[in-house]
Amino acid sequence: MEKATITLHRELRIGEVDNRLYGSFIEHLGRAIYGGIYEPDHPTADEDGFRRDVIDLVKELQVPIVRYPGGNFVSGYNWKDGVGPIEKRPRRLELAWKTIETNEVGTNEFVTWAKKAKTEAMMAINLGTRGVDDARNLVEYCNHPGGTQWSNLRISHGYKEPHDIPVWCLGNEMDGGWQIGHKTAVEYGRLAQECAKVMKWVDPRIELVVCGSSNRGMPTFVDWEATVLDYTYELVDYISLHTYFGNRSGDSPNFLAKSVGMDAFIEEVIATCDYVKARKRSKKTMMLSFDEWNVWYHSNTADRQLPRWSIAPPQLEDIYNFEDALVVGCMLISLLKHVDRVKMACLAQLVNVIAPIMTETGGGVYRQTIFYPYLHASVYGRGTALNISVKSPSYQDREFDQVPYLEAVATMDEEAEALTVFAVNRNLEESLALEGDVRDFADYVVVEHIVLEHANLKAVNTMDEPDNVVPHTSGRAKVEARQLEALLPRASWNVIRLEKRK
Repeated sequence: MEKATITLHRELRIGEVDNRLYGSFIEHLGRAIYGGIYEPDHPTADEDGFRRDVIDLVKELQVPIVRYPGGNFVSGYNWKDGVGPIEKRPRRLELAWKTIETNEVGTNEFVTWAKKAKTEAMMAINLGTRGVDDARNLVEYCNHPGGTQWSNLRISHGYKEPHDIPVWCLGNEMDGGWQIGHKTAVEYGRLAQECAKVMKWVDPRIELVVCGSSNRGMPTFVDWEATVLDYTYELVDYISLHTYFGNRSGDSPNFLAKSVGMDAFIEEVIATCDYVKARKRSKKTMMLSFDEWNVWYHSNTADRQLPRWSIAPPQLEDIYNFEDALVVGCMLISLLKHVDRVKMACLAQLVNVIAPIMTETGGGVYRQTIFYPYLHASVYGRGTALNISVKSPSYQDREFDQVPYLEAVATMDEEAEALTVFAVNRNLEESLALEGDVRDFADYVVVEHIVLEHANLKAVNTMDEPDNVVPHTSGRAKVEARQLEALLPRASWNVIRLEKRK
């Protein structure tokens, strides 16, 4: 059995974890809304038509913020279609996903749902087919107290108090040719600049996210970031990153290594931001919002076979297997390793559409395999992220060269006197012995070692078998003589929780 080591020191800090690192995303896409969070005829539906069983699972995940309404959808969306009396709202051809949008759920309904789910809204504006005027009007509608055209309209719709939406995204993936209203970096940069300016004139409290590249493989990557930030650097607070991974080749070791590329993506964007900072002689440091990330590939073939112009079809309904959960765990660790600059992130998406939560229309709900690492990180990964100096044996990968078997990070919650180690063993054949120097936490003891493991990498949860892939708490971790010792089973996600001895 091979051995890996980590060092846990209080002062080796990466940075504070912004709770919004564990955000998610709901788009007008597939059954994310209709049949997902909203189903008025469902047995668990509340007085507003929202499924209580789904709300309960969102609360369990402790999701701090949810991005809405897109995604590709937002680039063709008129927000006025989704406010006012539901019976008067238009049905539209939704060009991004080739469906019919009924507009039964819009801005006010989503904010109502967010409050019920104990989360905040992150609102995206349309910079595809719309622009400055719509942007400022929507901020006024949502956040201004009253006494003006758009705030009074909100009040007339039954929402006297302003929504006070704190975070706004300046469009979505505007570098992509698939995007409605796709723009060059200069075109987008100028538009985002003017929108940012007037949005903050309406409400100076808001934070703004400007679009970075849609993914690291875009031909304009880095040049896009540099150009867009040249126009917007002093006006925005974050630049976005998006990435999705898949295992189309069936090469599981390579799939499990994908988060190495995520690390590189983050670091390249940071370098670009800092280049713009230096060129502008700015005192401001740009932060990152990784507001779309997940595994996505299982549903691609089925989606191509769906008929056009239906309402809430089963789009992007990936059924996640066990190895997907390991990759999601590695991606969460990547985010935690960069909390000094990555302040927000959104698992895309939350319900039914490439999601940890799956529902049956009119029926039940269950947790997908990826639910569990997301849950554990959200619940236990608060406080301060620590640089734990991982030393691990590695394997040769065709894409990433030498990849460590151990992917790990730790968080320290000083107020709760708690320490958590998150670790993935990428070795598909053998367990890994983990040793950790915890002399700085000599009075801490292991209170729980959670393990997610399964003999079959392709094992899934379903409505009929919702507990096929679930974590257990029989992990073998202990502290002896100021040394953490743990056995990480082959191909496993591990959460080792320590607390100060009472």
